[in-house]
Amino acid sequence: MAGPHRASRPSPGHPVNRTDRLYALVEALRAVAPRPLSARRLAERFEVSVRTVERDLSALQQAGVPIWAEPGRTGGYCLDREHTLAPLGLTVDEALAVTVGLGALATGPFRDAAASALGKVHAATRDERLAESLAVARRIAFLEPEDDTPVGDVVTAALRYGEVLRLRYHDRDGEPSDREVEPLGYVVRDGVWYLVAWCRLRGAVRAFRAGRIESLDPTGEHAPPRPFRADELDIPHGVTRHAVED
Repeated sequence: MAGPHRASRPSPGHPVNRTDRLYALVEALRAVAPRPLSARRLAERFEVSVRTVERDLSALQQAGVPIWAEPGRTGGYCLDREHTLAPLGLTVDEALAVTVGLGALATGPFRDAAASALGKVHAATRDERLAESLAVARRIAFLEPEDDTPVGDVVTAALRYGEVLRLRYHDRDGEPSDREVEPLGYVVRDGVWYLVAWCRLRGAVRAFRAGRIESLDPTGEHAPPRPFRADELDIPHGVTRHAVED
C-alpha cells in the first residue's frame, strides 16, 4: 500500500472530525509500524482526549483493522503491517459514494458501525483516490432536524434477533403511551428515522419516529415472523424504496 497520505494529517490548531481522524490514526500508526505510539501522543497530535483516541482505536479494532496494544512504559498501539488491508480498487466516484453513503448514517441506528466501516474503507483505499474523493465529500452536507435522536442500538439488535420491545412513545401531540412492538425495519425520510413495527396495542403496523421514543427495552420474547410491506406504512408525501431490492 502507498505511504502515508500527508493531506489527511491535521495541522496545529485545526482538529479534524472523527471520520478524518479514524483514517489519520491508521496512517499515523502505519508510518511508524511496527513501533508503537502511545494514546497520549496520538491525543496530542489530533488535539483530542486520550479517552477519545482509545475509543476511536477500539472502533477500528472492531472493524477489523489489525491494531494491537503493547503494554509497558514504552508500549502503546501499533499496526501489524503484514496483516493490513489490501488496497481497495475503488474509483474516485466509488470512494466518494461510499464515503457519502456511510456519512449519511451518522445519526441513524447504524452510526457506530458506519463510522468504523468508513475508517476501514479509508484505510484500504489507495491514497491518491481517497484524497480526491474526500476533497469532494467535504463539500457535501446533510440538512437534518435538530430535535431528533438516533434509534438506540437495542433496536438494531432486536431486528437482528427478532425480539419484542417494550417502548414508551409520545405521539405528535405529546401524549405518552406504553406499547409492546415487534420490530420489522426502518424508514428514513428527510434525515428522520422511523422504527417500523407491529404494534400490539393498535394491532397494526406503525412507524415510530425515533425522536419521540422516550425509552425502549428488550422483553426477551421472540417475535413471530411478519412480512415488512411498504404499503402498510402511514407515512405520506413520498414513495417507499427498500435499501436492497429483491
